[in-house]
Amino acid sequence: MSNRSIGLDEPLYHYLLEHSLREPDVLAQLRAETASLPEANMQIAPEQGQFMALLAKLMGAQRYLEIGTFTGYSALAIALVLPEDGEVVTLDKSADWTATARRHWERAGVAGRIRLELGEARNTLQALEAAGETGRFDLAFIDADKTGYPDYFEHCLRLVRPGGLILTDNTLWHGTVADPDDQRDDTRAIRAFNDALHHDERIDLSLVPIGDGLTLARRR
Repeated sequence: MSNRSIGLDEPLYHYLLEHSLREPDVLAQLRAETASLPEANMQIAPEQGQFMALLAKLMGAQRYLEIGTFTGYSALAIALVLPEDGEVVTLDKSADWTATARRHWERAGVAGRIRLELGEARNTLQALEAAGETGRFDLAFIDADKTGYPDYFEHCLRLVRPGGLILTDNTLWHGTVADPDDQRDDTRAIRAFNDALHHDERIDLSLVPIGDGLTLARRR
């Protein structure tokens, strides 16, 4: 027995999927299509999507903000569990990747509750605040350029209600955050972001070793 988080080799990871994952067909189809892209590793793991959807259910979330849409898997995972009058607001710069997302959202019958904003995320976030959206989101997910994480987090901290949750992806960064020899810009940015959140008294915090590392920050 051990009092530390368990590592996942291939057999154990497949056991986890076989005994936990309940991926709807619409999500499985989207994941399969995305797997053919050179950037397929940018998609979240299916067990992470299921975990995020469970968090949304536990919170009774109605409004979800996402920074970084890619082909739409995480937006779809959350949209599927929101109430009929719920809303996903998701931000991305790529019309190509999000065209795939739109097709699958339509196929899943949830396109009406997903609002895609194309353009620079900072501009859209500023526009949301200017439009009076401060404190009106229950849940946010940050999964975009890593050097932008601090700015995105500050915007989310204003846009998410007290008691709401901000999720940030890739905060273990393939394990390289613990490698002092890795001095790439993205790695250094994530290290600095993790350090800042660890000392941030405005939030309750947990970094969970799921996918590539998922940080949960509850706004106090």
